[in-house]
Amino acid sequence: MDKVNSSVVSEFVLLGLSSSQELQLFFFVFFSVLYAVIVLGNLLIIITVTSDNRLHSPMYFLLGNLSFVDICQASFATPKMIADFLSEHKTISFSGCIAQIFFIHLFTGGEMVLLVSMAYDRYVAICKPLHYVVIMSRRTCTVLVMVSWAVGLVHTLSQLSFTVNLPFCGPNVVDSFFCDLPRVTKLACLDSYIIEILIVINSGILSLSTFSFLVSSYIIILVTVWFKSSAAMAKAFSTLAAHITVVILFFGPCIFIYVWPFTTYPVDKLLAIFYTVFTPILNPIIYTLRNRDMKAAMRKIMTYYLRPKKISEIPLVARNSLY
Repeated sequence: MDKVNSSVVSEFVLLGLSSSQELQLFFFVFFSVLYAVIVLGNLLIIITVTSDNRLHSPMYFLLGNLSFVDICQASFATPKMIADFLSEHKTISFSGCIAQIFFIHLFTGGEMVLLVSMAYDRYVAICKPLHYVVIMSRRTCTVLVMVSWAVGLVHTLSQLSFTVNLPFCGPNVVDSFFCDLPRVTKLACLDSYIIEILIVINSGILSLSTFSFLVSSYIIILVTVWFKSSAAMAKAFSTLAAHITVVILFFGPCIFIYVWPFTTYPVDKLLAIFYTVFTPILNPIIYTLRNRDMKAAMRKIMTYYLRPKKISEIPLVARNSLY
């Protein structure tokens, strides 16, 4: 940590998405609305899953946890990005930059493992339906969620171990809207080639292993139902379509940025927006619009809280206060 304290750089300058004043005003409104939808949409999923007894199953338990991770993932940098659209000086402290690197890898690493857990849940439900209740018990689901957070924590701490002691003695301009690890590492006042390779290996092992497991599980499911009937095949594909869509949209940008040879491209900023902002908003849309149980439960909750209350439904204490 002495090397950190001796670094000349005390803050980093974030170039953001655009230097155009008109575009920044548009981005401010656009991303403010998106962020509000992300938080409210995922909160609605969490409330629906916890309040409706019919949704107290492993699949919805994991979906509720995914929504919580999505809120966290969208919140580590998006609020600051939105505030920076109205600021001329887009800076972040050294400790704030390290915190952003910590949280992005914690949440993305955890979400990768959580998506694997959801794929495993679908595999058991489709390929071993008679043993589903026994295999996917409450204890198993809790362990899967705890493992996802543990893997995310180990992943982000290992990434920080490569970065936190780097000396930053001059360049401090990050061409992104948050402290993106590949771009920050390149600002160090030494040859960071070995560290870049270690970061790629770290991210590559996690990304490619979880992605390979997901693809393998989907192939096994489809092959299994292929021999049963065309109706079972259609039902399985319909169930997996949402999962496959989320996996492609989430893993695609991550693999391109962190597993590709360590070179930064202008498109990296667009891809970073995709997995930090767009994926958290697509998850609730994809998983709820294709799920009749979730839509029915949400409709029931919204009807209950939004429709006018009858006098007989108002609690007695509240009724007395009206007179």
